[in-house]
Amino acid sequence: MTEQEINLYLKEILNTMHDGLFLTRPDGTIMMVNDALVRMTGYSRQELMNARCSIFDCDVCHRSRAEGSRHWCRLFKIKRENMKSCHIRRKSGEYIHVVKNASLLQDGDGEVIGAVETLTDISELDARDRKIKELSRLLGGEESFFGMVGRSEAMRRVYDLLERAAQSDAPVIIFGESGTGKELAAAAIHELGPRKDGPFVQINCAALNESLLESEIFGHVKGAFTGAYRHRKGRFEEAQGGDVFLDEIGDVPLSIQVKLLRVLETRSFERVGDNRPLPLDARLITATNQDLRALAEEKRFREDFFYRINVIPIHLPPLRDRREDIPLLAEHFVRRLQETGKEPVGGLAPQSLELLTAYSWPGNVRELKSAVEYAAVVCRDGLILPEHLPPQIASVCAAPQGPEATADFPAPQAGLPRQKAELIQALRQAGGNKSAAARQLGVSRITVLNRMRKYGIDMRKVITS
Repeated sequence: MTEQEINLYLKEILNTMHDGLFLTRPDGTIMMVNDALVRMTGYSRQELMNARCSIFDCDVCHRSRAEGSRHWCRLFKIKRENMKSCHIRRKSGEYIHVVKNASLLQDGDGEVIGAVETLTDISELDARDRKIKELSRLLGGEESFFGMVGRSEAMRRVYDLLERAAQSDAPVIIFGESGTGKELAAAAIHELGPRKDGPFVQINCAALNESLLESEIFGHVKGAFTGAYRHRKGRFEEAQGGDVFLDEIGDVPLSIQVKLLRVLETRSFERVGDNRPLPLDARLITATNQDLRALAEEKRFREDFFYRINVIPIHLPPLRDRREDIPLLAEHFVRRLQETGKEPVGGLAPQSLELLTAYSWPGNVRELKSAVEYAAVVCRDGLILPEHLPPQIASVCAAPQGPEATADFPAPQAGLPRQKAELIQALRQAGGNKSAAARQLGVSRITVLNRMRKYGIDMRKVITS
């Protein structure tokens, strides 16, 4: 085939490409597109022809134009861009992640006659990467139910309810104290449901301030606020076709609750700084360790939003209410340490299992896991004996419980919300060390600080009282 014949069939050749391709004139207007670009962007060929390439609203191009000096685009200065990661906007308003290659076209005299760009859609690779990360979070194992270990009657009821809830598309809310496995329960609903092939996107609502949380959930457009230098796809947009999990929903500010309520009612949302609604095709799963009814009565949580998310409630029992599962859980965590080979621990002595079973576990399963890991480090090898366990376990087990509790390990104060009482107790036991208190409660240090501000806890009064 001659060069003239190749040029004759060039259009058909370009239309077989999987990557999107377009040519622009020196003024930035589009003069040719291939079929892949039409499919990728959702625009028709007629809509793209003679339109400016800014129609794709590429965040990298925004910066390129700003750096273009006397040129309208930086490409005319650097002449070529390779493997540039960016986001472009489809006709529907959805942003997709692409890798861009671009080059100037010059004639024999070196005059610029246009530019060529190719776009590779890597959003499917992003989705696969998220899926791998989701699956890696599951503990697995024959004795577990999607990472949740337990054979007690209480847990069997939870497993049955999770299976039933997974088949519905209605909102699910998971109630449970810190460390009871709410994230694993949400992941189980996703894996058991019809959306399991879609993404499972989760957000810890207590870890971000109001403005960051809003951007994280809904996304934002370039220039929406100071520091928004490029488009940001929100978690709702990433969760399309799957499930979105909002953990610590009780810490969501009232202003964002209003927007989430509207999303649930209209099944659409808007990015921060944008007024174009995007459809929401994702199932909402929420979780909390707080009493939302009490918060609603105190006007710190919207009652209408509570009823909208409280369609299928699932209550995870605290570890102290299923003590028969403690030996199974402890052996499970020991076995996992043995499999890693990092801690050559031989197992748990019977006396150690008795102490673990007797302990109240305010941090629940997360605290038990940390206790086993601590004991394995102290033990070095052989059996884990009582002296290898964290000091607070043997001390608390030996201390009187209930009304006779000692000053060192007081019972939760009557009349206070459970979460506040548990926080004060943990801070006292930790001597005011917030990181240690966070480990006892099975939460992050940021969550401890947020709750201290929320309940107005004065550290000096906690330590001296």
